Amino acid sequence: MRTPRAVFAAATTALALLLGACAGGPTPQVWAASVCQALGPWRAEISNLTSSTQQQMTAKTTPAQAKENLVRLLGGAEAASEKARSQVKEAGVPDVDDGDKVAGGFLDSLTAVRDAYSKAKLGIEQLDAGRADPFYDGVETVMSTLTTEYNRSALDTSSLDSPELKKAFDEVPECR
Repeated sequence: MRTPRAVFAAATTALALLLGACAGGPTPQVWAASVCQALGPWRAEISNLTSSTQQQMTAKTTPAQAKENLVRLLGGAEAASEKARSQVKEAGVPDVDDGDKVAGGFLDSLTAVRDAYSKAKLGIEQLDAGRADPFYDGVETVMSTLTTEYNRSALDTSSLDSPELKKAFDEVPECR
């Protein structure tokens, strides 16, 4: 028969274990899986949008049609980037040394990508599609800036050295 003291001790121990589990972030494997689940669809969407953009730029369309298509495509890339950023944020901070730095690096990178697409979309929206040559010159400038900002937003993994996360990213099925 359990005494009230034994029940209280068991409940206290269980509560301490639960609180301890909540204090740390997700394991490297859980965090890597969450991040890859966010980034996989994002990469696919960006790839599709990039292909569509290239097709739009070579298709015979009017400047107004090109503008509409580019705004829609860049808006889609912006939305996909924000969705991935939000999901990575929801993944939390991995329970590894400098986990906050690692998670912050991913978030900063995705934020910069999202903002680059937003800026490009705004740049295209502001172009006058009434005259073809100036419009397409403007598109070229906006897209060149987007490429530069996109490349600048790349995650610098050299400072995010976590053997546990490297192993997790290599092992979890979501990252393959």
